[in-house]
Amino acid sequence: MTGEIRLATARVADLAAVMRVMDAAFDPAYGEAWSRAQLLTLFALPSARICLARDGETPCGFSAARVAGPESELLLLAVDPAWRGRGIGMALMADWQSWATAEGAEEYFLEMRADNDAVHLYERSGFSECG
Repeated sequence: MTGEIRLATARVADLAAVMRVMDAAFDPAYGEAWSRAQLLTLFALPSARICLARDGETPCGFSAARVAGPESELLLLAVDPAWRGRGIGMALMADWQSWATAEGAEEYFLEMRADNDAVHLYERSGFSECG
């Protein structure tokens, strides 16, 4: 781990790197991970973006989001367990909101299961439970 975390818009060529993080970060018991095919659909949508975090050349996190009119939804956020606790999740949250604002979003939404440990990250990012 180099400590040089960089965030950049992912491209189709980065799909394997995104899937590597997905496989490490999502517990298969919950069925929350997306397939390669599902992620590929996001690359084709001009209103969607995947942001990839790298530690040097190693993928360590990503976010996937979309904008629809004045609203943006965080579809996925994942940080490889080996890189958790280093602020990558917060950086990805800030990046999502910055990108979505530039795309015209004024409201931000995300959905998570009730026992997701990421609730603390979302609360620190200003989100509150609404349903």
